[in-house]
Amino acid sequence: MATKIKDSKDTNIMTESAGPLSVQVVRFEPEEVATPFFLRFGAAAIDYLFFVIFPAMFLVISRIMGNDGAALINSELNNIGWLLAILFGLSNLVVLPVLTGRTLGKFVTGLEIVGADGRHPSVLRMLLRQTAGYLVVLFSGGLGLLPIAFSRKGRALHDYIFGTFVVFADRRPITHTSE
Repeated sequence: MATKIKDSKDTNIMTESAGPLSVQVVRFEPEEVATPFFLRFGAAAIDYLFFVIFPAMFLVISRIMGNDGAALINSELNNIGWLLAILFGLSNLVVLPVLTGRTLGKFVTGLEIVGADGRHPSVLRMLLRQTAGYLVVLFSGGLGLLPIAFSRKGRALHDYIFGTFVVFADRRPITHTSE
């Protein structure tokens, strides 16, 4: 949803350079575009499916080649599958969000990680959110995800810690201007 700037004296306008276009976030209210629990859960499930496809695929290939039992688990194909899964997982959960603000699951569901001002968080903030933030959630046994289910803001513990929001990407009020 694009919002036109009506008053040039508006103090709530932030400008972010985006190549040949300049993106201005106007009066960003994260609660208005917060994502529900089940949509964030769906994005995480898609990310998980992308992660497990490599080990599963290489296990099936190894089984077709005649391995079974211990030979199936200890095969080189199984190791390749897990190596690809780890590389893909790191790329999807760390590198892609730092560069774009989205994982593949968030791309599919139309979600994006933004800062409190509606712009992309800094590289350091995103890197910390995607590593230390997820470790906090992991070590809490998933309890860090409970605020998503019980809060109107739709923020998890790692979102509160690092000042981020997961929002519907297409619903951010923005105006594109040519430079």
